[in-house]
Amino acid sequence: MTQDFALLKRIYNVFDPFRPLPAGDPKYVDCQAVRGDGDILVEIGKEILLSDRMTCQLYAGHRGAGKSTELLRLRKYLDEEGCFVVYFAADEADIEPEDAQYTDILLACTRHLLEALKDNASPASLLKWLNNRWQDLKDFALTEVSLDKLTIEAQISQFAKITANLRAEPSQRQKIRERVNPYTITLIEALNDFIKDAKNNLPSGYSQLVLIADNLDRIVPIAQEDGRSNHEQIFLDRSEQLQALDCHLVYTVPISLLYSNRAVDIANIYGNAPVLPMIMVQTPENESYQKGINKVMEVLQKRLSSIDASLSIVDMFEQSEALEQLCLMSGGHVRNLLLLMKEAIKYTNANTISNRALQRSISELRNTYRNTIFANEWEALAKVYHSKQIENEPLYRGLLFNRCILEYRYLDEQGNSKVWYDIHPLIKGIKEFQDIYNLLYPSEDK
Repeated sequence: MTQDFALLKRIYNVFDPFRPLPAGDPKYVDCQAVRGDGDILVEIGKEILLSDRMTCQLYAGHRGAGKSTELLRLRKYLDEEGCFVVYFAADEADIEPEDAQYTDILLACTRHLLEALKDNASPASLLKWLNNRWQDLKDFALTEVSLDKLTIEAQISQFAKITANLRAEPSQRQKIRERVNPYTITLIEALNDFIKDAKNNLPSGYSQLVLIADNLDRIVPIAQEDGRSNHEQIFLDRSEQLQALDCHLVYTVPISLLYSNRAVDIANIYGNAPVLPMIMVQTPENESYQKGINKVMEVLQKRLSSIDASLSIVDMFEQSEALEQLCLMSGGHVRNLLLLMKEAIKYTNANTISNRALQRSISELRNTYRNTIFANEWEALAKVYHSKQIENEPLYRGLLFNRCILEYRYLDEQGNSKVWYDIHPLIKGIKEFQDIYNLLYPSEDK
């Protein structure tokens, strides 16, 4: 491996779009000023610290926008303020986003609280619940051993085996739910007994308990027989149970649910859910927004500087205009930004990204978006691009969920928060979109 190739490999990996930054990482860029001035530490953190009661809050945003990075910042902030925080990414080992129900979430919360606090509280209530259900559940834990013959540590591990099967074994998933569903209330009661004991025995310096369940926003919307979605069944029908755990709770929620006809119900149950919007790289008038572009460039530069402080993101491109094009084509979506950068590096054999390599990267991701869009959705995308607004229809919510429509926010001169929407910039270069837009708005330029 040559020295140049070794450097290129390091650069390629530093732009990995699938690893959230840990709190305090020097690669982190504060984008609050170009995201409508939202701050998770204030919007969610202060609510927890100032409330006399246990809170249950939702946090939303497009997948890949940086929610996990923000939640890890929140965890660190709350930890420093005396909160013992249990954080987990639900889709890593507990739920299958393509097929998830409330029961899966409850079992995941149980497992992570139990594992994080087993040294601070007696698990007797939870193990009693498991023992009462053992005849129904032992097959899913892949053991024939009687529960009372296992050590306490081994008994606790059975929850992990059950949730692992929920995620990995589609054939077992519904069977587990059927055997747990009738007993979710008693499981919550047992879990709250455990939580109560844990809160009385938190490590020195901690006075509150917070549970953060991340990546629930990745649960794919599925229409049910009654016409409602699984999102409604989880976050509305089961809202009392989601809120029932006796600690502060933060759940990520699919952004599309916040723009449904149940938005008022969501707000009445959980309060206003903060949304992490895109970095604003264009204005609603379709003009480049230099302040946002500079922030996106800073995101790239900080990652590059983590390898070598002397490296310049501008110098990595054959032409400086190409870097700005990359920023604009990302739509201010952090994961897409990093993915485009990573793919462009893959298509070059030098430390300079050619215009050809960048265009290859852009066209590949554009093809992915083309394949995502159904024939009946092009007209809706054209309307959004023209009006910068969305309609309260399932079709638009689906496009929000798939990141074909992106949300942006800014503060006006009076300090009012303004929300607007646009299609992903990559879609503008797709022929099907251009044809329908020209048909609907023949006298306007894109």
